[in-house]
Amino acid sequence: MPEPRMVREQELEPEVDFYGMCLQDEESAQVAYPGGRVMDEGVFLTAHPGRVDIESAGHTHTPTMTAQVWDGEPPVDTSRAWEQRADTTVRSATGTLQVWAVAYGPIEDVIELGAPDRDWHVRVYSSGRDEVARVIEEEGIAEGVERYLVQFWPQQA
Repeated sequence: MPEPRMVREQELEPEVDFYGMCLQDEESAQVAYPGGRVMDEGVFLTAHPGRVDIESAGHTHTPTMTAQVWDGEPPVDTSRAWEQRADTTVRSATGTLQVWAVAYGPIEDVIELGAPDRDWHVRVYSSGRDEVARVIEEEGIAEGVERYLVQFWPQQA
């Protein structure tokens, strides 16, 4: 069996508010957060139909995010000391995911998965969590302190 290879990598600057953001299918019939926050508080990663919620350690800030699409399950990333890691799946009808903040809505950039109408494994890593909470409390603003790596690969039928 061949080693999995990375098909695409994107650098994003998502917005976080109310300690959260989500990855949602671009043409989802539902708004990510109808009527406000519906995330599972205290849970790093939660899957919903067409959406994956990610809980941040900071209330309102701009983290950095690297989104990678692989053709098979990638090896566990050891490029840094990650504070959180979790896996789930998401269904994408369009092959494109928007990155939403809880109240702010989606950012302009989207994650291109490359294949519509399929289920994707999602592995999310996070670092800088303790630091972003400290910086926000002491300075009020944190840009690029919290970091995410999000890896996608197609679920086999």
